[in-house]
Amino acid sequence: MKEILRKCQACLELKDRAQMIKITKLPDGTLKVNPSSKELGRSVYVCKNPDCVNIFIKKKKLKTALRYSNMDEILKTEEKIKSLL
Repeated sequence: MKEILRKCQACLELKDRAQMIKITKLPDGTLKVNPSSKELGRSVYVCKNPDCVNIFIKKKKLKTALRYSNMDEILKTEEKIKSLL
């Protein structure tokens, strides 16, 4: 079976999608962590590496990559990402 590669927004390395955490901005404006592949929306990926997650959060990549400005939702999502590690 063919590997599906995605780029980590922290380290910018291409990795297998199974090794990544996916965050998707749904059409209703909410953020969802690790949605099924059936859900459509703008998505961003980060490695399941604690260093990458810290860089991702520190550089506010969620806000810029998803073009999203609801800081309450961003903070909740960042906590969910941290809890997955």
